[in-house]
Amino acid sequence: MGKERKIKLLEIMQYSVVNYKTVKENSDFRIDADFFRPDYLEILNKLQSRKHQNLKNKDCRVFSGPFGSFLKSESYQETGHPFIRISNIKDVYIEKEGMVYLNDDEFERVKKYQLDVNDIVFSKIGTVGRLSLITEELGKVAISENNIGIKFSNKIGIKNRFYIFVFLLSNYGQKQIFRLSSGNVQPKLNVSDIENLNLPIVSDDFVEKVCKFVLASQSKYQLSKSLYSQAEQILLSELGLLDWKPKHVLSFVKNFSDTQKADRFDAEYFQPKYEEIIEAVKKYKGGFDVLGNLVKIKKSVEPGSEAYQENGVPFVRVSNLSKFELSDSNQQFISEELYNKLKSHQPKKGEILLSKDATPGIAYYLNEEPQKMIVSGGILRLKTDDKHILPEYLTLVLNSVIVQKQIERDAGGSIINHWRPDQVKATLIPILKEDKQKEIKELIEKSFNDRKLSKSLLEIAKRGVEMAIEKDEQEAEKWIE
Repeated sequence: MGKERKIKLLEIMQYSVVNYKTVKENSDFRIDADFFRPDYLEILNKLQSRKHQNLKNKDCRVFSGPFGSFLKSESYQETGHPFIRISNIKDVYIEKEGMVYLNDDEFERVKKYQLDVNDIVFSKIGTVGRLSLITEELGKVAISENNIGIKFSNKIGIKNRFYIFVFLLSNYGQKQIFRLSSGNVQPKLNVSDIENLNLPIVSDDFVEKVCKFVLASQSKYQLSKSLYSQAEQILLSELGLLDWKPKHVLSFVKNFSDTQKADRFDAEYFQPKYEEIIEAVKKYKGGFDVLGNLVKIKKSVEPGSEAYQENGVPFVRVSNLSKFELSDSNQQFISEELYNKLKSHQPKKGEILLSKDATPGIAYYLNEEPQKMIVSGGILRLKTDDKHILPEYLTLVLNSVIVQKQIERDAGGSIINHWRPDQVKATLIPILKEDKQKEIKELIEKSFNDRKLSKSLLEIAKRGVEMAIEKDEQEAEKWIE
């Protein structure tokens, strides 16, 4: 029995034999085992065995954002010039949702921390390696201290920028980044880490092919956003809120009976902007209902961080949830054994996942049978219990300004970490006519399909770059075709 156990340990053990001379060659004198993992060294050998150059040898400037003391949160506003924070880098294309902005003066003050269209921004701490391309929709942006930017000179054309972008997303780019950032309690990237990344040199023809896929991916992504926006406009138009802009009023008068009924005395709760939303829902000709009457709500489970492990069954937390997808960024896992004990909490097709903690009000509809997973206690599972409401439509409403403002009101205007179950159930939901709900459903389905296609096109480009490194450009081009 003892011998068998020893053999199993030897089978899974990985090690690298490295020359002391090689250790001295890295500028940070890294001697931790992670830095010399066999898979990292294999990646490095493949890249260095072919024609390559460091990113710092390209015509670009790599820099980190300004220190927090240089630009304080008081400078943030709802309109102006985009200011990219680490929370905005969730996908290869930055979403505007949750973004903050700077006025002209503040933006000019952070001029040396700005990026242009088709430049690249990285997350610097936490989940390192996440990166996004600055799109035309955003225009010129500034980045925060927790990000690193790659600002290309005019000598680097769009095609080469797209090639570098795809390479950095590929296995060969990502593993280099992980290698350089590993060995810390909280992973962190430095500017020099990005500058020293090895970049394979490929032909102009191959760069051209990669560029076509990025452009096609961008096109599908923008179409997806447009379709989703159309669905939102139908909802808001039906409620007379299409051109509605929330206004924060400094003073107003309320009856004491209103405070008693709400069991709230803070002025923020009674802001007219919240009443305008509530009144629009209550006056809607098609009627409304509270969420608790429309769905069955199932609570999830929280096994505790001590149950997390590096692989196994995905444990989906609020940070993995968005209205468009379940992200595997900074994914945690639990064991098969624990999953079997908790599998009654396995989400099912047709359910809506809704966050109630951390960032309350994020809703995602499971239109396909999901993989094995358990969701955290901060996420509720909703199942529509009324034939008069379509789940796709309900998900859109939950993500819309109609519900988001109700959550904001319940929070008293503060940064909330918890949306109480009784508040969730009491949320007002307008019931649009069947034909309008179906129209919204069709737009949402098309939007999600185009978003998937956008990601697939980018995956083809990434795999093509990987094949060019592993085999050659000809083989990669055949596969792409």
